[in-house]
Amino acid sequence: MSPIRLISASAALLFVAACAPTLGPPPPPPPGSGPASAGVFRAEDFSWSAVPGPGRVDGRLTYKAGQTRYSCTGAGVVLTPETPWTRRRMSILYTSADRAALPADEVRARTPSAPSGDYSAFVKRTVCDAGSAFSFSGLANGAWYVITVAKPVGGEGPDIAVMRRVEIRGGRAVKVEL
Repeated sequence: MSPIRLISASAALLFVAACAPTLGPPPPPPPGSGPASAGVFRAEDFSWSAVPGPGRVDGRLTYKAGQTRYSCTGAGVVLTPETPWTRRRMSILYTSADRAALPADEVRARTPSAPSGDYSAFVKRTVCDAGSAFSFSGLANGAWYVITVAKPVGGEGPDIAVMRRVEIRGGRAVKVEL
């Protein structure tokens, strides 16, 4: 292939690549990530989440255990930013850093062994509506944990703590089913 043809082909490929649609840049990595910081609460690791953004999370609880349906109507829903510290906390409380549905009593029993710190200023809160739906808006790009406690419809069965990791990229809305 001649040098001119090679340069022309390279330029064409760059042009095509530049036109490819993207969802925006990936979310920022949590500051100070690494094993050494996972056990230490550092408020600066949460700073990215305090900046308002165009992202949103629209969710609904659809959890069932066998024939038992669950609801979060009137229950609180929290949205916690992911940092090395919260990721470790979720791993201890829920035995997973991605998703879980466990009896709420089990999660509460593990609370003393989870790292503590005052992260409440960075947690967003809302309430499930009558259809077990919830929404958060004005969110920065990044990973978040959605958490609620589901109650059995009809009262038969344990309360279930439901957690799921979600990721906002490019300011897009994320739909989530718990």
